[in-house]
Amino acid sequence: MVDTKFIYKLSVLVIVFLLTEGVANAQLKSVDNAQAALVHKIDSILQGQVDESKIPGAVIEIKRGDTVIYKHAYGFAQKFNYRHELLADPEKMTAEHMFDIASLTKVVGTTTSIMLLVDKGVIKVDDPVGKYIKAFTTPDKAGITIRHLLTHTAGLYEWYPLYYRASNEQETFKLIGELPLAFPVGAQRKYSDLGFTILGEIVETVSGQSLDQFEEQNIFKPLGMTHTMYNPLQKNKDFKIASTSFGNPYEHRMVYDPDLGYQFKEIKHNQWNGWRHYILKGEVNDGNAWYAEKGVAGAAGIFSTVDDIQKLVDMLKNKGKVGDIQFISVYTINTFLTKDKFNNGLGWMMDPENSFMKNGPEGTFGHTGFTGTSICVVPSTGVSIILLINRQQMGLIENKEYYNVNAIRAQVFKAMMAYCKAN
Repeated sequence: MVDTKFIYKLSVLVIVFLLTEGVANAQLKSVDNAQAALVHKIDSILQGQVDESKIPGAVIEIKRGDTVIYKHAYGFAQKFNYRHELLADPEKMTAEHMFDIASLTKVVGTTTSIMLLVDKGVIKVDDPVGKYIKAFTTPDKAGITIRHLLTHTAGLYEWYPLYYRASNEQETFKLIGELPLAFPVGAQRKYSDLGFTILGEIVETVSGQSLDQFEEQNIFKPLGMTHTMYNPLQKNKDFKIASTSFGNPYEHRMVYDPDLGYQFKEIKHNQWNGWRHYILKGEVNDGNAWYAEKGVAGAAGIFSTVDDIQKLVDMLKNKGKVGDIQFISVYTINTFLTKDKFNNGLGWMMDPENSFMKNGPEGTFGHTGFTGTSICVVPSTGVSIILLINRQQMGLIENKEYYNVNAIRAQVFKAMMAYCKAN
């Protein structure tokens, strides 16, 4: 005998299942469509810039939570020769290419090193720099702390052609210690490469290792960042590396062109003439890092890939945790990613007025690099955007500057934030 009640209940369950499955599929399709629209938008931004010959190439990785939303390479790793002639067979960009990450060195390497030393109790953020470096015990510098260096409020010169007066690391450290302050200590934020060079000296002083050795053993190897290093050509001449500039034309201009405001009476143009005259590929673009510090500096020098940088970013996004290991304590992460009175963290930029993370949610942090690199992290949404552009391969443009990629960064960020808001 047929149990009509059972048949009825089963039919209801089947209908409910089908309806639920239909809703789920519709939602999934909606998410897929939204992601496809985002990818299309990102492609139109970056491929459009390549097609218009604004940039030679780029690599992007966007991640939300544990999911890579999009990773892609565009254009060319090298497009021109030193005479700015288009190569017959330009080198295609891939996601595996290493980039000169320029000032991302300050956060990927130096800030993370200081984080680790603070976390282990070796140093304190508010220690006077003079505790570790004798040159900073003079009356004008005695009040400078590690925090001041991390926040660019130490009052040091924003930039100085150190290689005119220094030819190695020790001479560089000594020279910075002897230079007068340019601004009152703690009064204002003046972005300074010199401050991060001194942070590198502190790492070496307290660890007893060179900066590159310390970072390799304590950051890069533990995080599995196998393609992150200084002076990559000394490790492997066959690495895929994106090319940057035609020598150092912009730094040459910084020294010679008074309109840029970097004139120092003690610097005579005929003191030094070691400028490079070839395409830089695997040699750090930054002159102070290369000429004065042999490629290893706290301000610049690291080469890395998008996937390697993502590993460091994931650690930060996860409050210092890597798998089951607490790589850096939550307390230290929070200390470094808390805004100061200038709206920035320790090492990391957090000011939402910065164009590459314009109007980002509270807690957003990131950094940029002169070669065209950038990291942006939005903890409230679990989003990270790593965008690597080898903009210098195009050479200086009509205004004698490198093409400004801030608008590209801003467009990508805006597109991702709109996606997050809708999904």
